[in-house]
Amino acid sequence: MNIIELLNPNVMILDLKSTDKLAAITEMVDKLAEENCISDKEVFKQGIIAREEQTTTGLGDGIAMPHAKNKAVVTPTVLFAKSEEGLDYEALDGQPTHLFFMIAAPEGANDTHLQALASLSRLLIKPEFVASLKTVETSDDVIRLFKEATTEPEAPTKEMVPTDNSQPFVVAVTACPTGIAHTYMAEDALKNKAAEMGISIKVETNGSDGVKNRLTSEDIERATAVIVAADKQVEMARFDGKPLLNRPVSDGIRKTEELLVKASQADAPIYHGDNSASSSDDSAEQSKGTVGSRIYKHLMNGVSNMLPFVIGGGIVIALAFMLDQAMGVPQDQLKNLGSYNAFPGYLKSIGDAAFGFMLPILAGFIASSIADRPGLVAGFVAGALAASGGAGFLGALIGGFLAGYVMLGLKKLFANLPKSLAGIRTILFYPFFGVLVTGLLMLLVNIPMKAVNVGLNDFLNNLSGVNAALLGALLAGMMAIDLGGPVNKAAYVFGTGTLAASVVSGGSTVMAAVMAGGMVPPLAIFFSTLLFKNKYSQKDQQAGLTNLVMGASFITEGAIPFAAQDPLRTLPGFVVGSAITGSLVSSLRIKLMAPHGGIFVILLVNKPFLYIGFILLGSLISAVIVGLMRKPVNN
Repeated sequence: MNIIELLNPNVMILDLKSTDKLAAITEMVDKLAEENCISDKEVFKQGIIAREEQTTTGLGDGIAMPHAKNKAVVTPTVLFAKSEEGLDYEALDGQPTHLFFMIAAPEGANDTHLQALASLSRLLIKPEFVASLKTVETSDDVIRLFKEATTEPEAPTKEMVPTDNSQPFVVAVTACPTGIAHTYMAEDALKNKAAEMGISIKVETNGSDGVKNRLTSEDIERATAVIVAADKQVEMARFDGKPLLNRPVSDGIRKTEELLVKASQADAPIYHGDNSASSSDDSAEQSKGTVGSRIYKHLMNGVSNMLPFVIGGGIVIALAFMLDQAMGVPQDQLKNLGSYNAFPGYLKSIGDAAFGFMLPILAGFIASSIADRPGLVAGFVAGALAASGGAGFLGALIGGFLAGYVMLGLKKLFANLPKSLAGIRTILFYPFFGVLVTGLLMLLVNIPMKAVNVGLNDFLNNLSGVNAALLGALLAGMMAIDLGGPVNKAAYVFGTGTLAASVVSGGSTVMAAVMAGGMVPPLAIFFSTLLFKNKYSQKDQQAGLTNLVMGASFITEGAIPFAAQDPLRTLPGFVVGSAITGSLVSSLRIKLMAPHGGIFVILLVNKPFLYIGFILLGSLISAVIVGLMRKPVNN
């Protein structure tokens, strides 16, 4: 597939009106939706914004390549847009951006699409081609320029692998999260600059079409140093003992000369397979971020890996209870509900097996986020000890952080081992001492945390009346404060943590309040767009219908675009409606046995009709508050 096939003349904006980054993204996404290239502009837009949050796609020299690969894309498309005045797109060189290429790739983009996008990336590092694009006046001019550029014979590769030692030899790896743009631009920039500087180079790309031009052990052994220009995880253990520069992929595009000079002179920290390295600017680069943001990242790594076990196991256990009840259980055997009959009993054993992994997975992946792969085993052991010792969710959470930092300490302790022992460090010393030290320290964690865990469960189980209503209001309101941000996640993690101990008693009231609170904001937007049509544009009214589905599915993030438009007039209404719903759910002891699913797990709620009623009531209250506070718009 040629890049021309992805450039649609009808999907071009030759006079971009926007004057800031978010508005420009919105204008381009709207154009893609208008031409039916995407089915859900909010989903696609969130994909674009998520990519921008990782690293700006404003490449400098007046060019930006915002891109996303997700399920909203109907037709693979490259939208070309031009801003005469230029706008601040947070470009790497700090200069205004004039040319935009918004890449919309389907979730299952095939090799031909990716190759075409790679060829686009390579064209955009040619100054004369970019200069010509800045002067185009019509869509036909754009197509003509690309036809001329793509019919020129391919230049021979500038990659040079030495056959002798006459030139310094450098190896590099390039990768970006989506693997459809920056990966190949960094590759070509490194190759071209290396050719100018008389440096031999071999570049491995980790793109969406897989690893290309893979570095061999001989390449790595022969290289003076390694450059990793990547915004995603790449295979690092193979570089053990080599000088290595670990930088963002954007540095591979913009700081190629600096990287190649350092690499050719081996002016880089020595990389070790345990991820330790001598101090340098690069290690400072990796340590950026506040303590709070790092802790949050480690916690979310554990929670995101734990949730599939909780969701799968919890729903299967709930089905076992429902099926056993339907098949009939004698009154004097109700304590065995869920396992009285043979088949439900087997279902419950499946769910219990999945649920049993919950705490080890939580702790293991928190530890691995802190200490990389060596942290896994110590983290798993910490989680298992928390489960068997009665410390529960909170004990496993603390155990995960404990295991991770124990492993970091061991890495420093063993950093100066003789090279002859380096091979057994990872396979013997780390697991043995990591498990031993973490296991012993968990003795100090389990005793107090078991008391806290038992006390917390008793407190929650005995809550009634005003106390229960206040807790439900607090947690449900937290779900609406930042719509998927840290506060929302804190409430959700607390809710899922109550599930394990509550499944046998019919579910968790806390989890029910949390999920109800999270469903309110998107449903409120749906109702508000119906009740206050003069307060919403036609596009917003269409997006309101999408929020009906997202709210019913417990996807709170559906309300983010509306909150972003005017947070001060939107978020208070969300919080009030969610808090009212949560307080009603908790005060009437409504219980839920699943951590996710929205309306699709309503049969796992002990009072389904009341539950739905309270969610609708809170949504309508929010809808009215939000609608009254918004300003009218001109459609």
